Amino acid sequence: MFKRLLFFVSAVLFFFYPLPAYSALDYGKQTLIGSDFSNIDLKGATFYLSDLQNSDFSGSDLQGASFFDAKLENANLSNTNMRDVTMDAAILNGANLSNSILEGAFAYNAKFENVIIEGADFTDVLIANDVRNKLCLIANGINSVTNKKTSETLDC
Repeated sequence: MFKRLLFFVSAVLFFFYPLPAYSALDYGKQTLIGSDFSNIDLKGATFYLSDLQNSDFSGSDLQGASFFDAKLENANLSNTNMRDVTMDAAILNGANLSNSILEGAFAYNAKFENVIIEGADFTDVLIANDVRNKLCLIANGINSVTNKKTSETLDC
């Protein structure tokens, strides 16, 4: 009888005990070079101070994620939803941002050297003027989801 009661109480606690919503989505301060995060729901995930060089995020939903001071060199961020993402001080050199939606992102001190931005939507992205000017030189394409021209979203 005691074993049945213990099993019942354990089952109730397992199914009804509230777990933190994003407890498994904290990847902060980790070395994740070459990781595959493609086609995953990563809304609100935290990647601050993480080394994500050569990682694949293609097709993922990263809305509201934090990449503060993250190393994203040569990362594949194509076809991602990056609305309201924090990328302040992130290094995106060589990253592929083609057809991504970065609407409302904060990337003021981010580094964007040799990036691919064809079809990316930069609507209301906070970036430094000198970075915006460099991106305008390579801006082309139309985002397949928002139907906005990359050059127009950068206010070129």
